[in-house]
Amino acid sequence: MVRIKFIFLCHIMTGITLAQVPPGFVYVKDLIPSIQVDLRYYSQQNFLGTKVDGYNKNTAILTKKAAQALQNVQNELLQENLSLLIYDGYRPQVAVNHFVRWSKDLKDTLQKKQFYPEIQKQYLFREGYISSKSGHSRGSTLDVTLINLTTCEALDMGSSFDFFGMQSWFNYNLLSDEQKSNRLRLREIMVKYGFAFYEKEWWHFTLQNEPFPDVYFDFEVN
Repeated sequence: MVRIKFIFLCHIMTGITLAQVPPGFVYVKDLIPSIQVDLRYYSQQNFLGTKVDGYNKNTAILTKKAAQALQNVQNELLQENLSLLIYDGYRPQVAVNHFVRWSKDLKDTLQKKQFYPEIQKQYLFREGYISSKSGHSRGSTLDVTLINLTTCEALDMGSSFDFFGMQSWFNYNLLSDEQKSNRLRLREIMVKYGFAFYEKEWWHFTLQNEPFPDVYFDFEVN
């Protein structure tokens, strides 16, 4: 079972972030203080095994429109003693470029066992796991899971975030009833409030009618 404790994340924070974002963007916690954030690309706990370029702070940024829709999701989840946990939100293009550089270094397989054990690194582009452009850079795509606010544990989704393989596909067959139910709950509530899902990544959602569908931003996460 995939259960990860996030005890340090369960404190509700308030207050306005001092840094600035471009017009049309917000710091998610400024709008949704109760939401939990664990940006994996700000840490070494990701498929590269190092902090990713452009991530200078563990703070989630989204377009204001996406964050407002997410606020509706969070408000309903709180009634169930659940919360969203954001693994990634807005992603600067400089971070995507870092992914691309990493993918070309075929000798660097430090994280293969944990994140892509069944696929060769040179095929990550072909299989759609890495791209030179990311919807995250448009500001309305995010990666999320659910956590139980009593235990501060992530719900068991059957695979870890950013696992490159069939286990992360929404309809993967070898899931327990609990894992299927948890994935379904996350998808249903995100769709209810205007987000589209991606079949091959249970955690990945994009706001429908996003405000910047053709713009890829490159300001850093500060």
